Amino acid sequence: MLEVTLALLLLLAGLFYVFMTWNFGYWRKRKVPGPAPRILTGNYPHMYNMKRHAIYDLNDIYREYKHQFDAVGIYGARTPQLLVISPQLARRVFVSDFRYFHDNEVSRMVDDKSDFIFANNPFSLIGDEWKRRRADVTPGLTMSRIKTVYPVTNEVCQKMTEWLRKQIRSPPSEGIDAKAMSLRFTTEMVTDCVLGLKAESFSDKPTPIMGYIEELFKQSWAFILYFIIVSTLPALQHVFKLRFVPLRTENFFVNLMQTAIDARRQQLATGKQFDRVDFLDYILQLGSKKNLDTRQLTAHTMTFLLDGFETTASVLSHMLLLLGRDEKVQQQLREEIEAHLSAKGVIDFEKINELPFLDACVQESLRLFPPAFMSNKLCTEPIELPNKKGENFVVERGTTVIVPHYCFMLDEEYFPNPQAFKPERFMQPDAVKMYREQGVFMGFGDGPRVCIGMRFALTQIKAAAVEVLTKFNVRVNPRTIKDNEYEPTAFITTLKGGIWLDFESRQ
Repeated sequence: MLEVTLALLLLLAGLFYVFMTWNFGYWRKRKVPGPAPRILTGNYPHMYNMKRHAIYDLNDIYREYKHQFDAVGIYGARTPQLLVISPQLARRVFVSDFRYFHDNEVSRMVDDKSDFIFANNPFSLIGDEWKRRRADVTPGLTMSRIKTVYPVTNEVCQKMTEWLRKQIRSPPSEGIDAKAMSLRFTTEMVTDCVLGLKAESFSDKPTPIMGYIEELFKQSWAFILYFIIVSTLPALQHVFKLRFVPLRTENFFVNLMQTAIDARRQQLATGKQFDRVDFLDYILQLGSKKNLDTRQLTAHTMTFLLDGFETTASVLSHMLLLLGRDEKVQQQLREEIEAHLSAKGVIDFEKINELPFLDACVQESLRLFPPAFMSNKLCTEPIELPNKKGENFVVERGTTVIVPHYCFMLDEEYFPNPQAFKPERFMQPDAVKMYREQGVFMGFGDGPRVCIGMRFALTQIKAAAVEVLTKFNVRVNPRTIKDNEYEPTAFITTLKGGIWLDFESRQ
């Protein structure tokens, strides 16, 4: 009996091994080179223990092969993936060969039934649908609308200053959590600018909005487990879908949207003219034109809420971290800002995006801490690609194509001393455009699906930086780590252990 049991166990172990490894010949058959995968994890050795950020594993592969090939074949568990290691090929994926790679991998994981809000975000939509949705929402964020709400941005900046002054009267020994502070700023700012509502994020009794946002972007183990399972058993994507936006969070934002709509319509019904033409004004016009209900309007609006809350807060907090580490750069930026302050102590809208060193500091912060450290694209039509020292190969429809932005932006070949904060990299004329066209800098993505809210986000980040640096000296609290290591489990790029800063009033 024991012999039979052992034989069965060995048979099961053998079958399991064959099942987990039978696909490992996928790239070899297509003459695409790449590192040998491991059973269970493929080429992501820290997939289960999460002790190291996945982008570092990809960077190891990138550095090994970058001088030999344009792309290599890797595996997420047992699922084949194509890792782009040539910036020129990355540029092709996003721009010149966009029609072959126009969908994002996450589109496979959600649908209207599993997650109505995220499934209707332009990031998740596929084919022509994303074009229609992008065409719907883009007019809501023109420069004229951003300018209209710019006074609101400055009001929120002043609230942030008042909040900071209260904090530093009895400063916590561990410093102030810069990410939490930045999220308070973006929550208040975006809620007001987009919905015309107050989040009261800097008050003693904030509304629940920020709590729901923090919950939304907190990567749960269930979320991680889903990616592991579908990487091991890709067919399950057709059966089980991902819910990125929890149901209670969806219900909250639908109700919030209805509150905003009711408040605006009540103002109009009483004959009161609203003093700005903002995004809500536009979205209500769109809703009337297309007969959209509140849930559909929320899905349209969440495009800006999802992008505007967490990612903008991430860039702002990391920029303050980098400025806090370098007093010389901080003072240089402060001097540029102070030379252009208006009588009201702010930078006029027409000038905020014309300060070269301010823009350079933002772009360099994006390079070191890009909110999206990589992009997972889908091949939507078969395409033959060259491979430098290797043979030409065909990328088949449905293949996941990974573009590791981090690897390019932290490569000393393109950015000498890459871990150093050097805004002067972006001071030469059209530096951002030059780096983007080389394929080595994609702070907001590139091509037809470049971030919709880019100009809005940049304006908010710069306004907040102006406010903080004119009112405070920024220093890094000893609790903050000294290097740029990423938090292993973070969905949006975050410094490991958090960003803890000390602020000293200058006035």
